[in-house]
Amino acid sequence: MPEQTESESRKLLRRLRDAMAEDSAGQARLDKITHLTADSMGTEVCSIYLFRDPETLELCATEGLKAEAVHQTRMKMGEGLVGRVARSGSIINTANAPQEKGFRFMPETGEEIYSSFLGVPIQRLGEKLGVLVVQSKEAREFSGDEVYALEVVAMVLAEMTELGAFLGEGAALSARHQQPVLIRGTTAQEGAAEGHVWLHEPRVVVTNPISDDPHKELERLHEAVETLRVSVDQMLADTGDKEQTEVLEAYRMFANSKGWMRRMEEDIARGLTAEAAVEKEQSTARNRMEQVTDAYLRERLHDLDDLSNRLLRILTGQGRETGAELPPDPILVARNIGPAELLDYGRSLRGIVLEEGSVGSHAAIVARALAIPLVIRAGRITTEALNGNLIMVDGDQGVVHLRPDETVASAFRDKIAMQAQAQERYTSIRDKQAETLCGRTIGLHMNAGLMADLPSLAGSGAQGVGLFRTELQFLVRNQMPKRSELSALYSRVLDAAQGKRVVFRTLDIGSDKVLPYMKPNDEPNPALGWRAIRVGLDKPGVMRMQLQALIRAAHGRPLTVMFPFVAQYGEYLAAKAEMDKAMERERILGHPLPASLEVGAMLETPSLAFAPERFFEEVQFLSIGGNDLKQFFFAADRENERVRRRYDTLNVSFLTFLENIVDRCRATNTPLSFCGEDAGRPVEAVCLAAIGLETLSMRPASIGPVKSILRRTHLGELRDVIYAARDRGEETVRPSVMDYLQQQL
Repeated sequence: MPEQTESESRKLLRRLRDAMAEDSAGQARLDKITHLTADSMGTEVCSIYLFRDPETLELCATEGLKAEAVHQTRMKMGEGLVGRVARSGSIINTANAPQEKGFRFMPETGEEIYSSFLGVPIQRLGEKLGVLVVQSKEAREFSGDEVYALEVVAMVLAEMTELGAFLGEGAALSARHQQPVLIRGTTAQEGAAEGHVWLHEPRVVVTNPISDDPHKELERLHEAVETLRVSVDQMLADTGDKEQTEVLEAYRMFANSKGWMRRMEEDIARGLTAEAAVEKEQSTARNRMEQVTDAYLRERLHDLDDLSNRLLRILTGQGRETGAELPPDPILVARNIGPAELLDYGRSLRGIVLEEGSVGSHAAIVARALAIPLVIRAGRITTEALNGNLIMVDGDQGVVHLRPDETVASAFRDKIAMQAQAQERYTSIRDKQAETLCGRTIGLHMNAGLMADLPSLAGSGAQGVGLFRTELQFLVRNQMPKRSELSALYSRVLDAAQGKRVVFRTLDIGSDKVLPYMKPNDEPNPALGWRAIRVGLDKPGVMRMQLQALIRAAHGRPLTVMFPFVAQYGEYLAAKAEMDKAMERERILGHPLPASLEVGAMLETPSLAFAPERFFEEVQFLSIGGNDLKQFFFAADRENERVRRRYDTLNVSFLTFLENIVDRCRATNTPLSFCGEDAGRPVEAVCLAAIGLETLSMRPASIGPVKSILRRTHLGELRDVIYAARDRGEETVRPSVMDYLQQQL
């Protein structure tokens, strides 16, 4: 082939642009592109493979292979060299394709006579669209210039696919963003919601990937990068926060990176517009991000991705303010989102779908506080969804239906209607006690973390707040809140509770809850690391400030305080000593002291269940933190989908362990409650009550269903069912319990 010069590359791109400008069908355009590419690169074959579904590639156009193979030849992701390129997102360049690992011979294409193979992925911002291939009879590796030329063609193909330039018959050439899509993610907050998509970061669309004037495009790039650098410098000048400064310093490093700039300049010299060059680099970074496991490198690639987004918005003028109006039933769709940004939306949201995130992330905590269904790790959602698309979020199953067909939509609406009818039924028992058929009364309390939660206290029928998460006020700020601010907030919480008991859990940070203004610790296993009470005891200044704020907020009213993640008796003693010091300090200052003070601990580690008898005698109450205790008991990370669903709360060993805690507390008259997701699941809740737990704390929406099942159950009979299953050596009591409940209810 002739030497691949910059002018040759630009010439190829201009020929491609002219071909796509012709008023022709999508198939004709694809055929023209394969012909032009093979001709320009001097190869006998050029083929385009596109995805017809997430796992299947289809040969959609070719120059050189048998024409009858088009739309007939298909392969799975990872199958053959083409499938390998698609799966890895990496280039394969080989002089002897048949000898290459994973080669798959497809006789219907007639490719057996071609030795050389060059395949590059067609992808856009991490979204895999297909594979572009050239082949030749001559056994040789393609040069760097040839590889680059094919990458640029693939980039243009990706952009034009996004713009709908290749529509035709068959699934592989169907219109994008119009077909129904089912996306499976992970449940982070239960509930079901229907609404319309609201993209937190509207997609930037590059409508002109091929340039006419490289010099003009270079000027545009330089001007935009300078604007970007000035904005980053301004943000650096405006912040006084150390952690934010470190992030912005990383931004500035990338914005001034000569390598980043050089690569984009080379892309422009070879025929791309400024925005297409930026997006090409961004796609490369996104692909690398998927393959990097090192947390620090992934974070830096995130920084580069965010910086590229900012640069694209400068170049295209497509900012967040697109002119679109927030729909009346918005479902927020984003790659990820911070707690402060989420709180800005408030209760206007019907649901939230995130491409990233974790069960214990800041966003998940806020979503739970607002009782908004949340699905996380919903792959491809930001590239599939468009503003205004109909979307249905099943937070119970961790499933998202985007642009659902009428059958799916109808079934989903039936589910929502049934849930609404059930909630109406629960209204009739809202003011009644959770008294079982055997005469036991179970205390039902709600979990909260925001002032916005407190109106649910009366409406849900909760007897009090069994857990008020105090970390949210720390997480949503860019600097440490003042004692006076916390005191005013806690006072309003007590006011809103109208005399009902509120259990304030002291600051539970660390693990996946890192304060924006605290230096993160790179720990190999943060869930078992420096978190919660360990941070409070090592950095007592923050704990003392919070305890003083709580005492002042009580202002002569009863106060209940609980320390999180206590693993041994000594930690409780040290934390209780800090409480005593705070009380004495407030007494000396002449401030009103609480009318009564209860100090308890959260039992989240198996070790505390085996603490000395003295601990159970001294602690004023205990609350089992079921979410953490369960993951530590089974050694199953609740963030890990592969293992967290393997273990059942109604496993005999776990129930026996919980019953031992109940027995120890009963022997010392220590009040005990269970707090966590399982407390709000009716079957699990009634079993917890059957083994002796007298108080359960859950999200407000769960109180009605749990109260309903408790009022219709004889706990003594259910306990006998549990014991009988255990005596038979069953691993879990769930089947036996379900049989009993179905017969009784």
